[in-house]
Amino acid sequence: CSFLPKFSIHIETKYEDNKGSNDSIFDNEAKDLEREVCFIDIASDEIPERYYKESEDPKYFKSQKTGRGQLKEGWRETHQPIMCSYKLVTVKFEVWGLQTRVEQFVHKVVRDILLIGHRQAFAWVDEWYDMTMDEVREFERATQEATNKKIGVFPPAISISNISMPSSTRSAPSSAPSTPLSTDAPEFLTVPKDRPRKKSAPETLTLPDPAKK
Repeated sequence: CSFLPKFSIHIETKYEDNKGSNDSIFDNEAKDLEREVCFIDIASDEIPERYYKESEDPKYFKSQKTGRGQLKEGWRETHQPIMCSYKLVTVKFEVWGLQTRVEQFVHKVVRDILLIGHRQAFAWVDEWYDMTMDEVREFERATQEATNKKIGVFPPAISISNISMPSSTRSAPSSAPSTPLSTDAPEFLTVPKDRPRKKSAPETLTLPDPAKK
């Protein structure tokens, strides 16, 4: 995060044709990290109520093109074909006093996002099943563009004015005062010339003669 230099989220993904049985898939990437393994079941795990849609619930959805679904209890042991998406999520928030709580909160949010996203990927299978890789990339591009417009993300606009400005000032937001570009100290920092200098110590210091007692 550019505005929080001590905050970072890193997610690495690997896919394998199994039901999540490879416990050492990230051993080379996370040798010295403390890890907690969390299984996400797209059919049985609960999601926040505000994100629930019955049409995206794998327990009720059945694909018209592939015949996959509905995912009942224990589907991971019997369902074919099956693929596992392995995620290595690393969160760092190096701010003393808040580190543990913030990192735990971010891990929970990331887990919810992954759960919802993979439920949708399964429930939308009829939309992407026949796509070529080029069509998938174009779909991703169009979706990203539509999302940016929806949330109001636009490239910054920069306008350049030909109006000449005095050499001693720079433009600034209306809420900020302009700062003179001068090497002279401002008036409120100038020491009056006629102000007497305070003496903090005597000008001469006489030491006792060690020969005299």
